[in-house]
Amino acid sequence: MGVEIELYVLLAIQILGSSIFTIFELETAWWRTTAKWFIITTATISLYYMVGHIALLVPSGVGVLGASFHFWWCRRHGIHPVHATPRRKYYQLRGWSWPD
Repeated sequence: MGVEIELYVLLAIQILGSSIFTIFELETAWWRTTAKWFIITTATISLYYMVGHIALLVPSGVGVLGASFHFWWCRRHGIHPVHATPRRKYYQLRGWSWPD
């Protein structure tokens, strides 16, 4: 099996990620999310052709680094890292307008 493994893993990460974390990205522009997944997919598939299945470390490593930064950033700003509460403060820190 070739690059299919990488594609399956990326698809699984994207499906689970969007299902679980969409609530935290309500105001994020569609093009940012699309660009993020385009970059991750392109990097992983390109690396697959250079180093093989070790390329799966890219999305895994990005996920671990992102989660570490997320927990640090949330705790530093007084936001619960899993529930994003208080929600009004979360919106303010993200630069989003609070819905009326």
